[in-house]
This record gives sequence, structure tokens and C-alpha cells, in this order.
Amino acid sequence: MRIDPDAPLLAISQAAELAGMHAQTLRQYDRLGLVSPRRTVGRGRRYSYRDVERLLEVQRLSQDEGINLAGIKRILELERRVEILAARVEALHARVETGTRVFATGSSGETVAVPRGRRGRREVSSRSLVLWRPPQE
Repeated sequence: MRIDPDAPLLAISQAAELAGMHAQTLRQYDRLGLVSPRRTVGRGRRYSYRDVERLLEVQRLSQDEGINLAGIKRILELERRVEILAARVEALHARVETGTRVFATGSSGETVAVPRGRRGRREVSSRSLVLWRPPQE
């Protein structure tokens, strides 16, 4: 059985112990938006293992690198944006690599996606001929 690293399983005392921090430090980081645990119905904080990893990263950046908390917050936000963009690029790359899309020109000149192995829809009433000439230099 695999534990989901994003599952909110840990109470604040457990997360603080795993991160080697005081619970009050975790509350401060939550107020600053550095690590935002999920909440129970009674508003208690529940941390995931990924939250604990983030707490350790905040501690490393603060103590080892000497970065202030505002700088750490900005770094973490930028890292999250990079992760999102990297996932998007990977998804787009997978679509291009597998050749799942072919593009054609629609009847009014727009670009349309056509599934591989199929032809684009033809307009029966259209009898126009398109002639392409390379630009003259």
C-alpha cells in the first residue's frame, strides 16, 4: 500500500517533530503562506508529507542560504509555477510526439485539428482552387 504524499495525515505536533521545528514556527509559516496545511472541520491543521518536505526546504533556505521569509515565499511560488509549466510542456510534447494531431485548413481559411488517419471535412459546395506561390524576393 502506497501513502499519498499529499494526504493530510499529520497533526501539527507530528509535522513539527518530523521537521525538527516548534509548532509555533509552523503556525507562523501558515500565517505567512509559506506552508498551508489543509484544515479539519474543527479548523485544526493537517499536514501532508509533502508539507513536511516543504517545511524542511524553508528551513534550509533560511538557515543555510540566509534568505529571508519573503524571499523564500517568492522562491517557492516561482518553483510551483515552473512545475506547472513543465507539466504543461510535457503534456504538449507527448501530444506532438505521438502524432495524435494533424492540422489542415478549414473552408474559411482557419486551422483545424484532424485526428490522424482521417481526412478533414470537405465542403461539397466549394469548388475553389487554392494556388500557393512562394514569395518573390
